[in-house]
Amino acid sequence: MEIKKILHYPRLDSVLMVEKFIYDNSGTYKKKQIWERLPKKMMYQTYSVIIDYLLYAGRIAVDSEGKIAWIWDPKLVRKYIKRTDLEWK
Repeated sequence: MEIKKILHYPRLDSVLMVEKFIYDNSGTYKKKQIWERLPKKMMYQTYSVIIDYLLYAGRIAVDSEGKIAWIWDPKLVRKYIKRTDLEWK
């Protein structure tokens, strides 16, 4: 992950708002379209920090058209962690 000079760090409620919107509208909108449709307005730079974090954390993915989808599934992760026939490298 690239280190950038950040003017406005996001608050937790902002991160949760973006996560919920992406989760509810998974695969429907592109990055700027999501920002324009958020329930509360925020600076685009702050929004970009949230998107970068969600990509880095593996919670969202961007398809070939630029649409953002929610991919994080903790129940599935727990299922695979319990399997003894799989190993982590």
